[in-house]
Amino acid sequence: MHFEVLTLFPDMLRPVFDASIIGRAVQAGLISVSCTDIRSYTKDKHRRVDDTPYGGGYGMVMQCQPVIDCIRDVKSRLEGSVRVVYMSPQGRLFNNEVAKEYAAYDNLILLCGHYEGIDERIIELEVDEELSVGNYVLTGGELPAAIVVDAVSRRLEGVLPAAECSEEESLEGGLLEYPQYTRPREFEGLCVPEVLLNGNHAEIEKWRKAQSYERTLKKRPELLNKDQNGEKQ
Repeated sequence: MHFEVLTLFPDMLRPVFDASIIGRAVQAGLISVSCTDIRSYTKDKHRRVDDTPYGGGYGMVMQCQPVIDCIRDVKSRLEGSVRVVYMSPQGRLFNNEVAKEYAAYDNLILLCGHYEGIDERIIELEVDEELSVGNYVLTGGELPAAIVVDAVSRRLEGVLPAAECSEEESLEGGLLEYPQYTRPREFEGLCVPEVLLNGNHAEIEKWRKAQSYERTLKKRPELLNKDQNGEKQ
């Protein structure tokens, strides 16, 4: 799968995609990630990509020409299915189900806005969907785009060491993950639960399911009020 991040600050993201699991997936050829500089498409001699909004108001708005040209040029070089996503606090909320949905595409183009946003005509002409990573506002779409690349990549075969790594994570199946422990057995008076030491896998599985439910009830009770499609009951 290929990820194309359209941004005014490509150097902000490249170190993120070169590191850890994502970096290893790129090196292994399991995914590819490119960061394209929108500013390189401007026709303004001063390399401006923004202007004041019609009707007045604070801040600057990214212009149609450089963004549209950037999207269309990138799309022309891609093969297979493509989805263009604009990172925006006005979009639908990103979650595991959306990550699974995006993992089915051959290419994902993530458009990062900045300043006060982008000209609405960009959305009307070239954007398939607006997407939000949370009910808060950031200075730009770069960090949300990195979140999407990470969450979608780990859905792809071979990116994680084993399929179980994703199947048993928090939020899979609608519950948070159970507590995890490693050596030593005792640390500053706190001990690993005995059930994890007795080798009885049936008891361990029962304990983990109970812990997952209790954690969800305590930390994220709203998850228990949703059906499998993520809708509130």
